[in-house]
Amino acid sequence: MKPQAYLSLLSRLPALKLSRVFIGAGFLFLAANAQAQLPPGGGGGGGSPGPTYTPLNSWSFYDPTNWTSDYSNAPVSFTNLNFSYLGLGRSLVVDTNQAAWLRFNTVETNGATNLTVQQGSVLFWFAPGSWASTNAGGTGPGEYARLFEAGAYTTNSNYGWWSLYVDPAGANIYFSAQTNDNSGNYSNYLSAPIFWTTNYFHFVALTYTATNTLLYLDGTLATNGPGVTVYPGQNALTNGFCIGGDAAGTNQSHGLFNNVGTYNVPLDSGTIQSIFSQTYPLYMMSPWNLAMDSLSSASSTPSFTSTSFSAITGAGYLQWQGSVAAINSSNAYTVWIANQTATVTTNGQTVITFTIQGGLDGYYYDVFATAALQSGIWVWLGQGMHGNIYSVAIPTPNAFLELGTPQDSNGDGITDAYSRLIADIDPNAPPQSDAYGVPYAWYIENGLTVTSALQDPDYDGLMNFQEYKYGTRPQVSEGFSVWTTLGNSSIP
Repeated sequence: MKPQAYLSLLSRLPALKLSRVFIGAGFLFLAANAQAQLPPGGGGGGGSPGPTYTPLNSWSFYDPTNWTSDYSNAPVSFTNLNFSYLGLGRSLVVDTNQAAWLRFNTVETNGATNLTVQQGSVLFWFAPGSWASTNAGGTGPGEYARLFEAGAYTTNSNYGWWSLYVDPAGANIYFSAQTNDNSGNYSNYLSAPIFWTTNYFHFVALTYTATNTLLYLDGTLATNGPGVTVYPGQNALTNGFCIGGDAAGTNQSHGLFNNVGTYNVPLDSGTIQSIFSQTYPLYMMSPWNLAMDSLSSASSTPSFTSTSFSAITGAGYLQWQGSVAAINSSNAYTVWIANQTATVTTNGQTVITFTIQGGLDGYYYDVFATAALQSGIWVWLGQGMHGNIYSVAIPTPNAFLELGTPQDSNGDGITDAYSRLIADIDPNAPPQSDAYGVPYAWYIENGLTVTSALQDPDYDGLMNFQEYKYGTRPQVSEGFSVWTTLGNSSIP
């Protein structure tokens, strides 16, 4: 069993009548027509913890209004934050020319601890937002960009400091600390070179004890250092810690954070590799992460090539293998997975073959996958019809499959299952639109983020909101004409 690194987004959603299959380590588990409903986490417990590691707290940034943690802890303060649909679910964005911060207590008033500085682990996914490493052709963040920080750096160590950060060139990542004894005592525990590109997510895991410090990048040990002996005192820790910047709102990371977790013990290397291996394929497969889909892997990321597909409609990744006698249900919404098998290929992929049954003729059913139910992170694999056999290649040895029904409660063109699992949209709320009058459903149906109104992904001179108004395709360059008006005449 893997540790519960992050609370499930699914635990906060109403029950979905879906069919689930778990495939892992050569075993198959089927719960036909199972309710996809998990017990909600809460107050430092977080649902059912793993047998070895229990997180102190986690942040999936599902609440971009109040920025509460997954354990419902409110931040001490925050300002000038944004969110993005890049990543998996929502990502925190700390990237502005104004002061911006997100600060939490190290210890809550009820005694629950969110961060320990002498021994523990900090895990998160991070992507540069407005920069790339200078050795990757970028300009770097331009300042010492804080990723995770408690206290504050001073020249004489009169306050106390504990920080994981990137240098101004974006070429190295550091873990350093200071005491608060006015001695100037400072320790740079470790550093490692990085080669990061814009909007490309990397998994960062730091473990630290009194005997050693270790930094893992994308599941692999990047470097190690001496044990933690220098760290901030209580006066600094009572002011909390920040994600993505410092307490003054400067030295911002200028990037995106996804699925942050803290522990009071060091996670072992096998667990860190396992978390990365299960989650990374989902980042690659998600249609939101165009940068990860189109770029060759950076040096700190294993090589992986993802197949692009049209979100919401179409076969997607599913490969039709044949037909069998269809089993009809009394309605289109009772459907299940049958005859499932799993085979590990020579290149390490798992090929899953299954049959869709139940439902009625003429309806298409979405197929979703996740590498771990506890993460609550899902990707859309394609659509199929009942009475048909399909196969799909998953770049991970573990997979949970869900079938979504064609139910569309608010008539926005997106099924309820897709709205909840992928788009993170309330399927019962009235259809939403942005400030330009573009429905969210249009963005999603075209594989775009709902915040991309002013972007031009096909480089045809029309921004996305203009493509919507003109009825053109935002992902296909169809050309355009420029018209100027002179008096009563128009010249193409």
